[in-house]
Amino acid sequence: MKLYYSQGACSLAPHIVMHEAGLAFEAISAPTKTHQLPDGTDFYTINPLGYVPFLVLQDGRSLHETPAIVQYLADLVPEKHLAPANGSFERYQLQQWLTFIGTELHKNFSPLFNPAAPLEGKEQAKQTLAKRLAWVDGELAGKDYLLGTTFSVADAYLFTVTNWARLVKVDLSTFANLLAYRARVGERPGVQAAMRAEGLLK
Repeated sequence: MKLYYSQGACSLAPHIVMHEAGLAFEAISAPTKTHQLPDGTDFYTINPLGYVPFLVLQDGRSLHETPAIVQYLADLVPEKHLAPANGSFERYQLQQWLTFIGTELHKNFSPLFNPAAPLEGKEQAKQTLAKRLAWVDGELAGKDYLLGTTFSVADAYLFTVTNWARLVKVDLSTFANLLAYRARVGERPGVQAAMRAEGLLK
């Protein structure tokens, strides 16, 4: 398999899952600013959408969108328990978290990275993020991970997205549960391996 990623972007989530799952794969840098691969190839010729993550299977089939990719990877190695069984209530809870992270957190971080976004829009995004992160902080009370005691692909996504807070000056200091959670997730070998591979850790 080939995973196209951009350093520190949302593609870090499936990159983490790859390492957590112990899957064999090739990680290929596809910077979101240049869309040029290391060999000079225009990324748009591989993924017409031009964004990451993008997963290409051995048989040439492909997947995009973080929630779909991480669930696919988890289902390749059910013994790793990175996602609850398909059809179970817990699986829908996982999908609920993946959707929430993508629509309520990820999308509200996006304008903060856009130099062309109006200041009013950025301020509104920060206010929405503060409310959503406060809710997440409450949900993490007394829990190791989003689904309880077991690390899941949703944790890889939440860790990735909240990793952007420092870059865009979103203050997490009042969210004690979230900070403890981030420290716990950040200590996992699979997380560190993916971050090291992307040059995010020395």
